[in-house]
Amino acid sequence: MSCCCGDDCECRPLGFLLGLPFAFVALILSVIGVVIWIVGLALTCICPCCLCATIIVEFALALIKLPFSIMKWFTSKIPC
Repeated sequence: MSCCCGDDCECRPLGFLLGLPFAFVALILSVIGVVIWIVGLALTCICPCCLCATIIVEFALALIKLPFSIMKWFTSKIPC
């Protein structure tokens, strides 16, 4: 039984391997996102009416999710 056994193939090792360097860069950006998220949460606690702090927190959450998004994108682009 092979890894890729149908039209709904989710195992794409080539896409995974090609995406690893980009995911590593995204992992570094996600660490920066964690720092931004902590600072943004502190700003939100200090001034809850500040809209820019909420936007900063949302941006930081997008940075934190970036490695997973990149790996999903790469594995979806490369066929089995």
